[in-house]
Amino acid sequence: MALLPSLLLALVVFSCGPGGSLGCDRPPNHVLLSRENVELLRRMSRISSSLCLEDRKDFRFPRATEDGSEVREAQAISVLHEMLQQTFNLFFTEHSAAAWNSTLLDQLLQALHRQLEALDTCLVQEMGKEGSALAMQGPTLALKRYFQGIRLYLKEKRYSDCAWEVVRLEVMRAFSSTRLLLERLRNKNRDVESP
Repeated sequence: MALLPSLLLALVVFSCGPGGSLGCDRPPNHVLLSRENVELLRRMSRISSSLCLEDRKDFRFPRATEDGSEVREAQAISVLHEMLQQTFNLFFTEHSAAAWNSTLLDQLLQALHRQLEALDTCLVQEMGKEGSALAMQGPTLALKRYFQGIRLYLKEKRYSDCAWEVVRLEVMRAFSSTRLLLERLRNKNRDVESP
């Protein structure tokens, strides 16, 4: 489980490095899409989170606090892809469709889909190099368990409005953490590369 923070940090470095350090074409707007996801999630709010204080839960999203220097590129791509795919799957359900404004939900799903498409090529290239077993290693499995916990929480709470609000805030925090980390590391990489 300790590897997941390192991997999240590394995926940020690899996904935003100049010239696409992943060895595949990287969309220059990756950080913008992350901002778009956070903004769409913010706009999706339907009820005040203060009404849902009793429903709050710590899902234990791993925080990227380590430098990630020992992480291979394929692992970083795999973890980022898994995060986007699990978020897409979470919001691409009948229960989700019933809970959210359909226009905003569609926009969120489209943004996630664009990010997944951009990463698919990289994932295939890197997985071909390092083997598909990489996708089944600890960090990716830990991320799957994290999202499984979110799905179980929603089911236990019978997909109530407050449960969805708690999940919306959790996913928003996860994207915000990743986005801020992306920007911080991007600036750090610029400092390292300049003479």
